[in-house]
Amino acid sequence: MIEVKNLTKRYGNLVAIDNVSFRVERGEVLGFLGPNGAGKTTTMRIITGYIPPTDGTVRVADFDIMEDPIKAKRRIGYLPENPPLYNDMTVEGYLDFIADLKKVVGKSKKSKIDLAMERCGITDVRKRLIGNLSKGYRQRIGIAQAIVHDPAVLVLDEPTIGLDPKQIIEIRQLIKSLAGERTIVLSTHILPEVTMTCTRVVIINEGKIVLEESLEKLSERVEGAQVLFIKTNCRNDGIREKILSLPNVSHVTENASGEFIIQTKDAADIREELARTIVQNGWGLLEMRPLTHTLEDVFLKVISTEGE
Repeated sequence: MIEVKNLTKRYGNLVAIDNVSFRVERGEVLGFLGPNGAGKTTTMRIITGYIPPTDGTVRVADFDIMEDPIKAKRRIGYLPENPPLYNDMTVEGYLDFIADLKKVVGKSKKSKIDLAMERCGITDVRKRLIGNLSKGYRQRIGIAQAIVHDPAVLVLDEPTIGLDPKQIIEIRQLIKSLAGERTIVLSTHILPEVTMTCTRVVIINEGKIVLEESLEKLSERVEGAQVLFIKTNCRNDGIREKILSLPNVSHVTENASGEFIIQTKDAADIREELARTIVQNGWGLLEMRPLTHTLEDVFLKVISTEGE
């Protein structure tokens, strides 16, 4: 649905993005992740036809964004970091105006506006001035203008920035409700947003792609020890030392009474041996599970090692 190939953008001597390439398949939710200044917004602006690239191509639904911009843009809904709202217009009036700009005409126009308001939870404020609404509502209106023409592709640049925790949850739920029907690119530097909403991640740093992977396989990208959590029914003070004496165990932390976090050497799998030791000593194994690497671990790993 989206194909970005060898994309480069230069501003004089500054290279904002450098030879960036990735694909987003139909129905996929891609998290476009990176620190501030990494090149996320520049890439989003090029994908949506807002600015031209210096080199490279972008195709949206098989249309080149530079060679056939009208057909490509008709298939894109774009929420920039700062939603393009008019504070002196009512919500309904603004969406009517946007629908006209996006060539939504005929009998379907009103129904599409009503559906966009319903999907975004803003029907109850349709007659209110945008300038009198909270930032959370304005973000919802920004998403409504992006979907009013029923696009196949949604590009959302920092959709939850500046929102309070309740508003973040509401916007996150809204994005998840739109997933599946459309191909979504979600640009953010807030890691939980990706974990909660996306199926695949592209991480960009200093204008270059440093990782592209599904969320399921991300933890495999972080090399190092396996970490296990165990809970026992025993309060014996000597348990930690006995576990630490096992081969391939490098570190043991007592998290609480009877609970331990165990780090292995060289990613060794010690589960079978550990369970046998616990049973043989009569400690009462209540729980054993791996502690997987978080997206934060992966992000910091690839950012810190990129270029080494």
